[in-house]
Amino acid sequence: MRTIAAGVALALLSTAASADVSTSQRKRIQEAANVLKEIHAVPDKDIPQDLWNKAACVIVVPGLKKGAFVLGGEYGKGLMSCRRDRMWSAPIFMQVGKGSVGFQIGAQSIDLVLLVMNTTGTQKLLRNKVTLGVEASVAAGPVGRDARAATDVQLKAEILSYSRTQGLFAGINLSGGVVKADEDDNEDLYGVGVSPRDVVLGTTIRSPQAAEPFMNALDRAP
Repeated sequence: MRTIAAGVALALLSTAASADVSTSQRKRIQEAANVLKEIHAVPDKDIPQDLWNKAACVIVVPGLKKGAFVLGGEYGKGLMSCRRDRMWSAPIFMQVGKGSVGFQIGAQSIDLVLLVMNTTGTQKLLRNKVTLGVEASVAAGPVGRDARAATDVQLKAEILSYSRTQGLFAGINLSGGVVKADEDDNEDLYGVGVSPRDVVLGTTIRSPQAAEPFMNALDRAP
């Protein structure tokens, strides 16, 4: 009976509706989706297709504000999804903020896209928090149709980072930035007791309806 009850509970969890998702969280999901759609619409200024295909995970942080790191140490917030058998996992909310070293951004507001290039990088990001350039290697990602333009440093990095501001999409150095899962927002999306690892690496958690715009944007045609 315990096994049956556990199975029913798990099934309900995997299909749970995201009734507690706030307006600001829904807005963040839509904005992250828009970032991906807009950069993919210009192939010559996009992430190279080869790198996109090889990425283990992607993180999109829309509208990260420079002033957030000056007043109160607030975080930019976005979403992360990982590949599972050529499909994208349900997303989790993530935070990106200033670390002990602290990266600098040259605009009042930017969109960030991070490609996690291997499983080692993925495992590090699923810890409590990770400092880029210290605990996980990071490099500014190459832009354009051809990934062969990447340097040896870029090709060996666990994470490739990009920024978009005022219509310009380019690689950015995020060394010193801190990345971690957003526990409160993920609890709103999936309920209590569901870990970020369960969502992006497990096989039972389905993407909530509220995350559909982001999931659609991840399906970039080759």
